[in-house]
Amino acid sequence: MESAGRMMRGVARGADAPKSVKKGTVGRIWAFARPYRRWLVAFLLLTVVSATVGVLTPVLAGRVVNAIVAGGEVSAAAATVVGLAAGIAALAILEAVVGLASRWFSSRIGEGLIVDLRRAVFEHVQRMPVAFFTRTRTGALVSRLNNDVIGAQSAITSTLAAVLSNVIQLVLALAVMITLAWQVTLLALLLLPIFVLPARRMGRRIGDLRREAADLNASMSNQMTERFSAPGATLVKLFGRPDEEAADFGERAERVRDIGVRTAMVSRVFVTALSLVSALAQALVYGLGGYLAVTGRIEAGTVVTLALLLTRLYTPMTALANARVDVMTALVSFERVFEVLDLQPMITERPDAVDLPDGPVPVRLRDVRFGYPGAEQVSLASLEEVAVLDTRGGEEVLHGVDLEVPGGRMVALVGSSGAGKSTLASLVPRLYDVAGGAVELSGVDVRDLRLAAVRGAVGVVTQDGHLFHDTIRANLRYAAPEATDEEIRAALRRARLGELLDALPDGLDTVVGERGYRLSGGERQRLTIARLLLARPRVVILDEATAHLDSESEAAVQAALAEALAGRTAIVIAHRLSTIRAADQIAVVEHGRIVERGTHEELLARDGRYAELHRTQFAGEEAAEAVDGAGCGIDGCTAGYREAHLVG
Repeated sequence: MESAGRMMRGVARGADAPKSVKKGTVGRIWAFARPYRRWLVAFLLLTVVSATVGVLTPVLAGRVVNAIVAGGEVSAAAATVVGLAAGIAALAILEAVVGLASRWFSSRIGEGLIVDLRRAVFEHVQRMPVAFFTRTRTGALVSRLNNDVIGAQSAITSTLAAVLSNVIQLVLALAVMITLAWQVTLLALLLLPIFVLPARRMGRRIGDLRREAADLNASMSNQMTERFSAPGATLVKLFGRPDEEAADFGERAERVRDIGVRTAMVSRVFVTALSLVSALAQALVYGLGGYLAVTGRIEAGTVVTLALLLTRLYTPMTALANARVDVMTALVSFERVFEVLDLQPMITERPDAVDLPDGPVPVRLRDVRFGYPGAEQVSLASLEEVAVLDTRGGEEVLHGVDLEVPGGRMVALVGSSGAGKSTLASLVPRLYDVAGGAVELSGVDVRDLRLAAVRGAVGVVTQDGHLFHDTIRANLRYAAPEATDEEIRAALRRARLGELLDALPDGLDTVVGERGYRLSGGERQRLTIARLLLARPRVVILDEATAHLDSESEAAVQAALAEALAGRTAIVIAHRLSTIRAADQIAVVEHGRIVERGTHEELLARDGRYAELHRTQFAGEEAAEAVDGAGCGIDGCTAGYREAHLVG
């Protein structure tokens, strides 16, 4: 019974239905629906026609019976029956055509709304600051683009049409039934509460079961997403927990199975109850209606019409009893979408933004003050899947920083972990905006520049350069969409990946895997450098780009970096002595301030914080370089390194 299934879904949603929605939600919905208003009007008109046809058919069926039992001239009766049958056939054809047309309009409106909403959310999310993505759970955000957008779309194409159709069917069916036999109609209505009230209780029970199943399914989905990723699978294998993971997953799956069985049984009880009540109502109609027909109070065809109209009465009444639930549920889907759209991007482009002038780009930070935004500025509790947002954040982490990097020169940032080096570097490409002071490129505040100009001028290589699960060609063209295959190969050779490319059977069409995990760490890093070379930025930021590489990979990456930095303004967060020595100037960052600056020799002679860092972090490396330069054998070098390292 399809109608029973629809009603069961409606009452089940009652368990989760909200009590109210935010003021202004309906107006915002209309803003999205307005481009489709003509199609929407046509769709609603077709819905009215379909509902009207649904009531007219039983009326004609009753007249057919009356014509049959009326007696009289056979030819006239036959002509009447044939005419009425033709009318019923015409209504059936009309209903089919209207149904197809209505479905076409519904699909065009619905799919159009889905595209508009998804595009709006995706474009908006792309403008959110990095802090938004560090806090938000990816699955929750994807759900807004999928489940909530589709739920919002149903408010227009399903809920609205269903409410209108049910109201029209109910009014017409009730009017016709009362006109034909008010006694029968009244008796049939008395049975309605016997069905509706238990149905709502069953709906709450099914709603609870479905909510529990949804939570378990979400938990399984999160477990699969985390454990099936390359890092997650590696962690499971390294710590030897596959059996426990499988048992945990299996337990959740079994609970979902048990809930599914209970849900199926409760649903079946509902359908059985509906069938029973419907059969009892039919019996009442045939009993009382038949009695009235036999006693001559109504015609025989009226009994048939009443019986057929009974389904047109019960189904709309039950559906409309839950109409508020359906409407509110759909509105909440819109509300959840608007909740994301209402998060204000912290990085915006001014209307009068300008481009960067040509030539080398000097970088200057003037009295820069900065604190990471609090959760309430960049996130939602529902997207983090927590009850209350974290109240931490907002404290100032950079305190009046002044730094100047001349065009074409390199400045190295050194300091202890958490000193603020990466924070400083993130302000130059405008991943965040300063709270005080200014970051300037070529003497222009980055907030006055076009976002595209900043992105085109500043290139960044981090210690974990991200790659998409795509081909080498696609990953490199992400930085330069117009790059030719020859330019891509040239960039790969300059990044010291020529031999790797020659060894790959699929060449540029080789898929690198999720996050590039089909490549080694050094190969991934050099691929990100090749991407940087293709982009040709005038300012390069290296955020500990070789921090987690072995010595052989690091040597190859360093050679590629030398190629990438040639002739460019560079800010390097360094942990290798060789990189620091190559810098034109070194800035020592501690507790959000630059406490020292100068060349390697100048800072060592000053015997301050840099000299302390050098003794604790770089002395062993310097001694190893000295031993390597002496040309000793492997054993001698190792012993010399150990001695120098221990002395340092």
